[in-house]
Amino acid sequence: MKTVAISIGDLNGIGIQLALEDHDAICKLVTPLYCIDMGMLKQAAQKLNITIPHDFQTIENIAPHFEIEAGKVSKESGAYAYASFTTAVELAREKKVDAICTLPIHKKAWENAGVNYKGHTDALRDFFDAEAIMMLGCEKMYVALFTEHIPLKKVASSINEKDLTRFLIDFYNTARPTLTVGVLGLNPHAGDDGVLGDEEVVIQRAIDNANLTIRHTSTSSVNIQKSVAEPVEAYSNPLVPDVAFTPNVRKNYTHYVAMYHDQGLAPLKALYFDEGINVSLNLPILRTSVDHGTAFDIAYTGCPLNNLSYINAIKYIKESL
Repeated sequence: MKTVAISIGDLNGIGIQLALEDHDAICKLVTPLYCIDMGMLKQAAQKLNITIPHDFQTIENIAPHFEIEAGKVSKESGAYAYASFTTAVELAREKKVDAICTLPIHKKAWENAGVNYKGHTDALRDFFDAEAIMMLGCEKMYVALFTEHIPLKKVASSINEKDLTRFLIDFYNTARPTLTVGVLGLNPHAGDDGVLGDEEVVIQRAIDNANLTIRHTSTSSVNIQKSVAEPVEAYSNPLVPDVAFTPNVRKNYTHYVAMYHDQGLAPLKALYFDEGINVSLNLPILRTSVDHGTAFDIAYTGCPLNNLSYINAIKYIKESL
């Protein structure tokens, strides 16, 4: 059975409750190694009134201890969450575990702790000097984001032929979709032939470049040839964003590429919020995550948690290795 390091997330949130309550279910899929020390684990378990499973494997000397305060944004919880994450990454880098799964952090807590990254993917990109790709979703539909956590006003200027071409090629080679991938245009009506914007011209050029490269590669790669058979292209032409996720269009795609965060994630979460996961592609390690936040409003209240995202994140690892 594969070993997975679980980054515990922000201890003022719901991550530790998920880890404790779903330990037995996770152990049926992988062998979890939790990046939390016994002192902080006992404090959290006591506050939650949950018994710690006898085979709950932990790691000592993660970060300084602090008093857990449910639902509070604090630099101490941010520092611990970041240290838990980096511990998991190093275990994977050193091949002491087969993959990592991250429970939810609070970005402001990271910032308060002096962490210079906006999130896990941003950090992984720097740790491995690699162009990590953020893909979210579930088996029914995955969405990759060309731009991620940037202001909306910067999206259009971020779309250029070179970077988007590289992104499309990298995404195809790491996600290995079996159907053509739907690429969203940026503008309303995908620009209406330039009437409502011309970014689709750049997007189309990048699509053409990627399709050509993948088509050429397929002649010498058995694996890729099996993924997208001729004459089906790897990528669609720019899709009109407001109809791309309608039922009839979704019949044609399992994977999409969105130009910006909310363009792809608003429809994804409207359709599959409870079951979605986050996957970091194009890295030397495999990392998955739940696709929800710290839920500070219900942390340590005894409120039942939906564990589907967490279970699916672990299942993705099991099925990928």
